[in-house]
Amino acid sequence: MSYLASSSLQSTEGISQGSMSESQPQRPHTASASIHILDDDSLLNVLYLYCLFLLGKDDDREDYFVGGKRQWVGERWWYKLTHVCQRWRNLIFRSASYLSLSLLCTKGTPVADMLAHSPPLPLVINYTEDVPGIAVEDEEGATLALKKRHRIRRVRLFMPFVTRQKLFAVIEGDYPVLEDLIIWSWTRDDMTLVMFPETFHAPHLRHLALVGFTLPIGSRLLTTAVRLVTLCLVISHPSVYFPPNTLLQWLSFMPQLETLNIKFLFLPNRDEERQLTHPPVMTPVTLPNLHDFSFQGHSTYLDALVLRITPCPEKLYICFPNQRTFPVPRLLRFMNTTWNLNFESTKFKFSRFRASMVVYPRGEAEKYALSVIVSGGELDWLVSYMAQISNLFSQIFSGVEHLALELEDEEDNWTSEEPLLEYNGLHRIEWRQLLSSFRNVKTLRIANVFVKGVSHCLGLDGGGLPLDLLPELQEFTYSGRGKSGYVPVLTSFIDARQKAGRPITLTRC
Repeated sequence: MSYLASSSLQSTEGISQGSMSESQPQRPHTASASIHILDDDSLLNVLYLYCLFLLGKDDDREDYFVGGKRQWVGERWWYKLTHVCQRWRNLIFRSASYLSLSLLCTKGTPVADMLAHSPPLPLVINYTEDVPGIAVEDEEGATLALKKRHRIRRVRLFMPFVTRQKLFAVIEGDYPVLEDLIIWSWTRDDMTLVMFPETFHAPHLRHLALVGFTLPIGSRLLTTAVRLVTLCLVISHPSVYFPPNTLLQWLSFMPQLETLNIKFLFLPNRDEERQLTHPPVMTPVTLPNLHDFSFQGHSTYLDALVLRITPCPEKLYICFPNQRTFPVPRLLRFMNTTWNLNFESTKFKFSRFRASMVVYPRGEAEKYALSVIVSGGELDWLVSYMAQISNLFSQIFSGVEHLALELEDEEDNWTSEEPLLEYNGLHRIEWRQLLSSFRNVKTLRIANVFVKGVSHCLGLDGGGLPLDLLPELQEFTYSGRGKSGYVPVLTSFIDARQKAGRPITLTRC
């Protein structure tokens, strides 16, 4: 146990101060009590909740399992607690399985010493280098740990190609207790893409994320992953492209899947795109537990994919990079089959090179049901793209009461005089198309930079009554920095609605 002792050199006085000692003077009675008065069952429950918190099981699934910012140092949560007293030590080791005890192999860990002097607990391997390089000692430690296949519970490796090649020499065969496998690799050389080991087998795998790999179609990793609940595949190069039917074959072996994340970092070529428009017939894949589906890639790929998946998950994240049209007829049918379409608010967010539409269910201000992102092009193009997206999904907006047009980043320091936002007839058509899908909206909130375009699209410059767009609107709020030169125009709009018997409150925040 020398390694655990050395990792716990910091004082544990803060934990043990509550212990009772006959040599200590009597203290006045207070409402607090020592944790040592708890019986073993109660103490074990406290420790269990403590470990759940430190292991981050309630964190965002993608941030925790796929990588994100959080390190897995919480795996050491029990090291110091075994030094509080003999009772705690015995209880913790006696409940090792219940408390998910494991040994952490990470940057700076003396792996050989730890394995030689610690209990034979499951291993967690976590090396996440942000720079292309890893210390020789850490590389040797990771290699040594990866050879303990029967003990490895979780693996997360972010590393450059050279390091990955060395470690892959030992990553093969059976991993009987492996639950999480997350491997990210980067390289600037497209010719260094590597096939994931075909013999790799992990029957208890629950969370899988792979970035920068070629996957064999008959991989045992995917065809035996019957317990998988999280799957993230990032396809970084056209040479490792796989069609929707291949992905669907893999998914058919994953009946417990809850989270699916597929990202293509390139667009299909013309032949692939032509094949996507006429996908071969195959049996639909039923994923009854799927509640979170994220996709980045070409719309035709997504449309071919959802044709064979049922039912529709409760949360959809979609990103279409560098596209100008978005044909997704099957996606709309996919959504309509299971969604109750009870949405309350929608936000359009714009930055200089991307825009998003986020739709929230009734009663939810933070958890969205649908997020669609488009990128590639300046702001005038993004408005056009969002107008298309709004029209495509118009049938789900019947209940939306709150609409917002926002800037992704207020620090962009845009003003209403930006050349990209100058009014012209084309912009008027696009703004009207975007807003026309929202017939039941009662509150409209827009960033100051969009006041000009929105005010023109409402029909004010034509002299007519602006009643055809947003007929149920009751409150108009504009926000942002800088001066708005369109208050008189907005006032005319408010007056026109007032005369028509549809009063609107105009505010600035």
